[in-house]
Amino acid sequence: MSHVVVGYDGTSESERALRWAVEEARLRRLPLTVCHAWRWPYPISFMDYEGVAIVRRMGEHMLDHGVSLARELAPGVKVHKRLDSGGPYDSLVNQGPDAELIVIGSHPPDEMPVGSTALRVPARADRPVVVVRSAAARDGQVVVGVDGSAGADAALALGFEEAALRGWRLRAVYGCWEPGAAPDGDLSLFGEEDKLRHVCGSVLERAVAPWLVKYPTVQATTSLLLEPPRQALLEAAEGATLAVVGARGAGEVAPLTLGATSDALLKHAPCTVAIVPQRIG
Repeated sequence: MSHVVVGYDGTSESERALRWAVEEARLRRLPLTVCHAWRWPYPISFMDYEGVAIVRRMGEHMLDHGVSLARELAPGVKVHKRLDSGGPYDSLVNQGPDAELIVIGSHPPDEMPVGSTALRVPARADRPVVVVRSAAARDGQVVVGVDGSAGADAALALGFEEAALRGWRLRAVYGCWEPGAAPDGDLSLFGEEDKLRHVCGSVLERAVAPWLVKYPTVQATTSLLLEPPRQALLEAAEGATLAVVGARGAGEVAPLTLGATSDALLKHAPCTVAIVPQRIG
């Protein structure tokens, strides 16, 4: 059965993620699974089985606190718990195909450490990952990155769904001033701005059109910007509650690596960021 998954470790960042995940589960009418991964913090040669039992119980108590908070926030949502051993990265990535969304907390922009779970999980998960950076606003806006790729289409699917569920506005943004953003890699377009606007504008409108039909109640606008995709989306994220991008866009990217735009948003965007793999079915 489908469910929403959230990682919880007792920090303020994970509590924000828990609150976001509770709302996702409530709106989607899905159960919520609260996950915590505990681990023995010392080398195996210093293993103390009594100490391990204590550390595990501490993890259980922390997880129980998260479950209690989730039930308090949304009494109508069915809440499950999952306690794993090891790192949070493996626990969250291995949730399986029943996970509708994976929700995790994040450090503030420009303070995310190298190797952060908030960077590693979106790069490997085959489910959409929501990295919660700030509390949701009532009158929100979803910004979605578009570049004509399959990843961008998956991002539009999630972006429109979120906007419809939450009653938010949506803005589809195409920053096309970068060689990799040109349709079919046609670099000649950069010598004719009018032609570039026409070709890329058509890509943007075609990408958004079917979602306007599927979600007629969503107030959506499109923005074609002669700026690099990263710059265009980071600027748009300043006024957004949620930014949604594909894990990898139109450029050539290693299969286990985030694209440059999604990586930049995770590290620098001031709002919550959702990273969507190409195939989410």
